[in-house]
Amino acid sequence: MLIRKSVLALASLMLASGTANAQESGKGALQSYSFVELQGGAQVTLTDAKKSELITPVGSFSIGHYFTPCIGARLHVNGWQAKSGYDAINSYYKWNYVTTNADLLFNLTNMVCGKSQSHFLNVILVGGIGLTTAWSNDEANTLARANTNLNMPLVWDDTRLSHNIRAGLRLETDVTKPLGVSLEVAANSLDDRFNSKMNNNDDWMITAQLGLSFRFGHKYKKAAPVVIPRPVEPEPVVEPEPEPVVEPAPEPVVEHAPKPVVVAEKKAPETLREEVFYKICSSSDNANAQYKRVAEYLQRNPDAKVKVTGYADKGTGNSQTNMKYSRQRAQNFKDKLVKEYNVDASRIIVDAKGDSVQPFSENDKNRCVIAIGPAE
Repeated sequence: MLIRKSVLALASLMLASGTANAQESGKGALQSYSFVELQGGAQVTLTDAKKSELITPVGSFSIGHYFTPCIGARLHVNGWQAKSGYDAINSYYKWNYVTTNADLLFNLTNMVCGKSQSHFLNVILVGGIGLTTAWSNDEANTLARANTNLNMPLVWDDTRLSHNIRAGLRLETDVTKPLGVSLEVAANSLDDRFNSKMNNNDDWMITAQLGLSFRFGHKYKKAAPVVIPRPVEPEPVVEPEPEPVVEPAPEPVVEHAPKPVVVAEKKAPETLREEVFYKICSSSDNANAQYKRVAEYLQRNPDAKVKVTGYADKGTGNSQTNMKYSRQRAQNFKDKLVKEYNVDASRIIVDAKGDSVQPFSENDKNRCVIAIGPAE
């Protein structure tokens, strides 16, 4: 029940942190940062005994650095107390240990959804190797001397060293905040002698910890401003003066009543602008009214063409991913007009700007397609 309440509290903190962070803008894409973290929780050493009797406390301290939004490393020290025993005689024993590990961190959220600072929850894969030091094994030695029939040929009474190979998974709040909360579960493989019982295989330890981290040294990549070239005005053309024309003598004019002159009214060309907005990491929409208006415009103007341009917002993903999404959005817009509204494909021009052009000041509005008619 205590673990369940702790997990629910962590999830609430992560959600609150993510909601606040989604409102941040103008910093650009996060490149790197450093961190320190304190963790606390419980561990269990796997053996043939009742697991509820083997749960002991564990604490950790780590310092690390993310070199990119996807890859980082840390020096991680954890330990406190481990426990093993025998259910058959209702006897258990404890000892102390400390593990020092060098771990690699892989941010799966940034790898899949883009290197943005707006992900409210990050899923991180942990893997590393290190050295475990164990001591204070007096209870195991006392139990082995009192029960010579027990399977304890590996019992030790001095300080023991063992390898430690770790693999685990972290859930961590958004890394743009100075303070963050995490939940980490890891499996650790140690030498068979670690728990004083022999099974001809490595001993395994499972840890689950809640953590509080402090992030510092954030570096952001500022996006280059979009420079729109000014149009070059053409130089004035000096036309030669016309030669004088000798007018012939006018013929006698027979005056008649003037006929009324009908001046045809010049009609201004009809224009079109339709905007369709998209959700994050999406190229699909539900904008049937906009498609219908574009199709009707082309029917009313048989000589006109329409230019469909896709955009992506700077606050999400990277330039390569954003160019892909903007191109997909524009192409999907054209395909739907052709297939569902029987529009001639040659009358639709497709373009994509990625995040190089931001037509709107509000970041999320720039995940869009804009249809302009007539096309230039």
